[in-house]
Amino acid sequence: MASHRRPKQPSRARVSVLTAAAATAVALSAQAGAYAAPAKPTKDEVKAQVDKLYEEGEQAAERYNGAKERADQLHKQADQLQDQVARGQEQMTQLQTGLAAVAAEEYRNGGVDPSVALMLASDPDGYLSKASSADQVNQTQAQTLRSLQEQQRRLDQQKAEAASVLAELDRNTKALNDSKVEVQRKLQEAKDLLNQLSAADRAAITTGDRSSRGATRVDPSTLPQAAGYAGVAMNAALSKQGRAYVWGATGPNNFDCSGLMVWAYAQAGVSLPRTSQSQATVGTNVGKDVANAQPGDLIIYHSDAHHVGMYIGNGMMVHAPRTGDVVKVARADVMPIKTIRRV
Repeated sequence: MASHRRPKQPSRARVSVLTAAAATAVALSAQAGAYAAPAKPTKDEVKAQVDKLYEEGEQAAERYNGAKERADQLHKQADQLQDQVARGQEQMTQLQTGLAAVAAEEYRNGGVDPSVALMLASDPDGYLSKASSADQVNQTQAQTLRSLQEQQRRLDQQKAEAASVLAELDRNTKALNDSKVEVQRKLQEAKDLLNQLSAADRAAITTGDRSSRGATRVDPSTLPQAAGYAGVAMNAALSKQGRAYVWGATGPNNFDCSGLMVWAYAQAGVSLPRTSQSQATVGTNVGKDVANAQPGDLIIYHSDAHHVGMYIGNGMMVHAPRTGDVVKVARADVMPIKTIRRV
């Protein structure tokens, strides 16, 4: 007869261990869920972030433009000062050579006159006071030394000015490089965000940006015609519809927002400052109401004046919007207006 053995029941300790292990597994699973990778952003979320990055990139681009303009000015100023220093040093050398020749001639004739010896000393001011009191100087010698003295003062001043300009140039170059890096970083962040989307969603955003806000080409003959240089500038800007926005560019093929204004007015013989912030101070202020604008007026946008377009009439303006977009026409009130300037 077969024996029937009763199954061995797990001990209380074994049950406790198994229960604890199961609880740990559940807890780890919950933690894994809590730290799971975040969901990929939607197309609309990416677009909002990309729009913000592009705007920040444009702000940095205008800072770059300002630093570049100042760097160019400083380079020119430093070159001029260094040329002045070189010419001044040459004149100093000629004056000193003349005095040395006088001394050599007197030495050959039996000794250097005390007045000439004083003139060759390292203290011209001391020479003049001593020579005057000792009545050791004639008019020609005094004039020669005064010329040397004045030339030395000018040379010292020019050297100090050149050193100051070069120091400012160094600081400005750092700001220029910082702004350039910031622009590139913003654009890369936008690109990385777009790359998270499918090709179709990415194309929908970029194509939608290019086609939005009145991208259809506008025929200048259908617009109110401005007289004089404003009309020339307006027609020049409109002739660049469809050209790509490139930050830091002033034409003739690519433009950023302020660069388009600089190029267009240059065709009319008018020089504008490089940045939208500086352009916000040119000419006459005609307020913020588009109803007061005339063709050719500059419209400065946003509280920090980091964007600019040109009014073309019929409530429209032409501008270079941002990276990935092209020069095009849009409603003049598409962004908050800071000021309208009549050049």
